[in-house]
Amino acid sequence: MKKVLLDENLPVKLKYRLQDVCEIYTVRDKGWNALENGNLIKAMQEDGFDYLITSDKNLQYQQNIEKYPISFIVLNVSNNNYETILPLVNEIKLVLRDETKLKLVIIP
Repeated sequence: MKKVLLDENLPVKLKYRLQDVCEIYTVRDKGWNALENGNLIKAMQEDGFDYLITSDKNLQYQQNIEKYPISFIVLNVSNNNYETILPLVNEIKLVLRDETKLKLVIIP
């Protein structure tokens, strides 16, 4: 089962919608609230994470994501409200079930 981190910019309730397809943690679960993107990604790598789900659209421009073994799912949403993100859950699950493990997936 893939190990996934839910970024702190997303609602915690999303975790419960995805736990049937992955082992999922929030940034708060791991005690990584104070970590900036670069250090967060390094901590994820050291802890064996496979994916980061975020709504930070600038991440791909701020970090050299190719150098990490982690894949990134970026939710391209107008806001981070649970109700806005909820319709994307099935698409997120499809990405997490896919064995090709693309480096960067932007939804929708």
